Amino acid sequence: MSAADGTSVQERTDKLEGLGCKRKRVEDARFTQGKGKYVDDMKLPGMVFGDFVRSPYGHARIKKIDKSKALALPGVKAVLTADDLKPLNLHYMPTLAGDVQAVLAVDKVLFQGQEVAFVVATDRYIAADAVELIEVEYEDLPCVIDPLKAMDKDAPVLRHDLEGKTEGAHGARRHHNHIFTWEVGDAAATDKALGSAEVVAKEFLSYQRVHPCPLETCGCVASMDKINSHLTVWGTFQAPHAVRTVASLISGIPEHKIRIVSPDIGGGFGNKVGVYPGYICSIVASIVLGVPVKWIEDRIENLTATAFARDYHMTGEIAATKDGRITALKCHVVADHGAFDACADPTKFPAGFFNICTGSYDIPTAFLSVDGVYTNKAPGGVAYRCSFRVTEASYFIERMIDVLARKLNMDPAEVRRKNFIRKEQFPYKSALGWEYDSGDYDTAFDKALAAVDYKGLRAEQKKNREDFAAGKTRSLMGIGIAFFTEIVGAGPVKNCDILGLGMFDSCEIRIHPTGSAIARLGTISQGQGHATTFAQILATEIGLPASMITVEEGDTDTAPYGLGTYGSRSTPVAGAATAMAGRKIRAKAQMIAAYLLEVHDSDLEWDVDRFQVKGAPDRFKTMQEIAFAAYNKAIPGIEPGLEAVSYYDPPNMTYPFGAYICVADIDVDTGVTAIRRFYALDDCGTRINPMIIEGQVHGGLTEALAIAMGQEIAYDENGNVSGGSLLDFFLPTAVETPAWETDFTVTPSPHHPIGAKGVGESPNVGGVSAFSNAVCDAFAHLGLTHTQMPHDHWRVWKTAQKLGLVE
Repeated sequence: MSAADGTSVQERTDKLEGLGCKRKRVEDARFTQGKGKYVDDMKLPGMVFGDFVRSPYGHARIKKIDKSKALALPGVKAVLTADDLKPLNLHYMPTLAGDVQAVLAVDKVLFQGQEVAFVVATDRYIAADAVELIEVEYEDLPCVIDPLKAMDKDAPVLRHDLEGKTEGAHGARRHHNHIFTWEVGDAAATDKALGSAEVVAKEFLSYQRVHPCPLETCGCVASMDKINSHLTVWGTFQAPHAVRTVASLISGIPEHKIRIVSPDIGGGFGNKVGVYPGYICSIVASIVLGVPVKWIEDRIENLTATAFARDYHMTGEIAATKDGRITALKCHVVADHGAFDACADPTKFPAGFFNICTGSYDIPTAFLSVDGVYTNKAPGGVAYRCSFRVTEASYFIERMIDVLARKLNMDPAEVRRKNFIRKEQFPYKSALGWEYDSGDYDTAFDKALAAVDYKGLRAEQKKNREDFAAGKTRSLMGIGIAFFTEIVGAGPVKNCDILGLGMFDSCEIRIHPTGSAIARLGTISQGQGHATTFAQILATEIGLPASMITVEEGDTDTAPYGLGTYGSRSTPVAGAATAMAGRKIRAKAQMIAAYLLEVHDSDLEWDVDRFQVKGAPDRFKTMQEIAFAAYNKAIPGIEPGLEAVSYYDPPNMTYPFGAYICVADIDVDTGVTAIRRFYALDDCGTRINPMIIEGQVHGGLTEALAIAMGQEIAYDENGNVSGGSLLDFFLPTAVETPAWETDFTVTPSPHHPIGAKGVGESPNVGGVSAFSNAVCDAFAHLGLTHTQMPHDHWRVWKTAQKLGLVE
C-alpha cells in the first residue's frame, strides 16, 4: 500500500536501513584504505617516548638500580623508579578488583616482565637503548607457579605489602597467598543430593591461561597542559569514563580537567579494560616534563605483562538418576590471579559470573566455591571475548555433561535434552541465583541436530571405530556438542559495579534542523561495528535513515558517562539506552506533529518514518519535516530543538544461548586434528544486523579454535614465560581456520526495549567446549573420560600414546 507521497511502507522501511537490515559497515571505508586513527598514529609537538625496564625473573628482590648510564645517554629525559613515585603516592595503583598493583616494582619483582623502571627519551629507539643501560641487581627468590600449591604451608610469601592483613576486598584471607573465597548456593542440600545419588560423575578440569592478543597492543599518549592544568590522554581504553575516574582518583586532578580519548582500537577482547603501569607512568612523566609522552608496548610485552584470561582449575561433581536426570552439581575452583588481583569483574562478583555454571539445565540444587590465589605470574583475569568468567563456566558444565553421559553410557545429546530448562519455565531462577530472561532450548537443539544429521554422524562414527579396530584407518572421528547459555549485559546497578561505578550506560541524541542526527554513547567500539548498528537502532526508532545518523564514542569531553564496551554489554545496555533516547525524541516529535497537523497527540499514529492522523494517512508529517519545525516554529508549551539523553540501568541481564556441533578427525599417529565441520546456531534475541552478527560469530569461533586447540601462556618452575611471542602463541590463520556454518533462532529478551540480547561473546563461550568435546569424544570408546586443553598436536598424540594407540 502506498502512502500519500507515493511510497510504500516497504520502500520507506528499506530506505531507513533499520533493524534486521544487512547494512554494510560504515567504518570499513577508512579501515580498508588505511585511514584509521590509532594511538600510535598520534604525533604531537615536542612528544617524547617511554619504554620499560622489565624483570627477567619471576620472583626476586631488587637490591640496587643504577640508572646513571642511561641518564648520560643523549636524548634521555628521565628515568622513573618506584622511589620516584613514592613521594607522589603513585607507586601503587588501585585495580578493578579492589586490590593494589605496583606501578613500578617496589622492593621486589613478582612476575617475569614486571615493570621495574620507566625510561623517557626523545626517540623511541633511544629509549630502547637506555633500557639496556640500566643495571638492576636482583636476588633470586623461589617462585609459586602452580596455583594448586599456592596455599601450601611452606609456600613463599609473595605479597609482603599485604603481610599481616587478614581481610581482603572480598572477605577473610586464610593464607598469605590467598585472595578470597567466594561461595554461592546450598552446600548442605548439594552434599545431601550427592550422597544419595544413583550416579555421581567427578572430574578435574583445567582451563589454561590464555591471552586476548588483540591486533593492536596497548598504549597511550599523555599530554599535560600546565597552563590550564588540563590532562588529555589518548589511549587503548575499552572504558574511557572509568579510566578518567581512576586517573582523577590517582592523580588528584579534578575529573573535569581530565579528557580521555579512545580513538580507533585494533581489537580489545577484554585486554584493554584495565589500567596499566604504562598509562600511569606516561601521565606522571608528562606532568613532570611538561610535554606529551607516548608509550606503546611491543607484542612480547603485551603477551607477558598485560592482562591474561582464564587460568581456572575446576573440580566438578554431578549427581544424576540412572536415566540421566541431573539432581545436583558441585564445583570448586582454584583461580590463579597472578601477582596482583587485577581481574576486571564487578565488585560483588570476585569470580565474575561463574555461577552461571549450571548452564542451560534445570538443576535443582548446586553449590559453588572459588578460591582466588596469588602466584608469580602476570596479573589480570579479563573477560577474553566473554562476559565475566562465563566461558570458564560454560566449559565446565559442558564437559561435565559429557563426563556424565560417558558414565551413564548415554548419548551426550540425550542427556542434554533430558535436562534442558523448558520454554514454559522462563523466566527461570537458577539454583545459583540468576534469573534467565527467556529461552527456547529444545527448538534450537532440534534445529541444530537436524541440520548436521546427528543420527547419521553417530552411525558414521560407529563405522569409523569398527574400521579403526580392524586396522583399516588410523583416524578417529569425534563429535562435540555444546549447548550454552551466556549471561551478558552487565548490568543492573543494583548488583553490578566496577570500583563503585554502577554499570549503566548512556546515549545522547541531537537531531539537526535538516533531519540529520548525531548520537553519542558511553561505549567504545573495537571492531564491533557500533557506528553501523547503533544507527540502525535509531533509524527504526526515530524514522531517519541510518545514513543520516552519525555515531560518536570514546571521548569523555563529548560522550555521556558510560561504563564502556566489554562482556557483550554494548547492545544489551547501551543499545537499550539508544532505543530509549530515540523514544524520547519520538515522543516530543509526536507533540510537534500534533501541533502542525492541528490534532491531539492521541489522534496520531507512528508509521515507519512519520506521524499520520489515524484514519487519514494522507495527513502526515515526516520526521525530517518535524525536525525542521522543532527549530523554526514557536510551539506553545514546547521548547525549541529536538534532543534527548538516556541513562539506562537494565532491570536484568540478558541470556543469549546457542547450539554448537563440531565434527573432528584425529590422526592418532601425528596428533593432528582436522575440523571437518563446525555448525553454530545462535539465539541472540532480536537481530539488528545479520551480516555483522555472522562476522562476530566467525571471529569468536576462530578465537575459540585457538584456545581449545593450542593457545597457552605457560610458565616453567622458575617463572619463565613460554608462549610469550607469536612464534609460540597460537593464532589461527586462514590455513588452520575451518569454514563456519552459522544459523539462528530468535527468542527476544522480554525486558530489553528492542528484545536484543547480544552476540559478540557467544561463539567463544560455546565454541571452546564444542572443540574440546569433539577431541574427547574421539577417544571416549577407549575409556577416556577427559583430557586437558589445549588440544595441540603434541598433547593429542600423547593422549593416543597413553591409550596404547601409538608407541
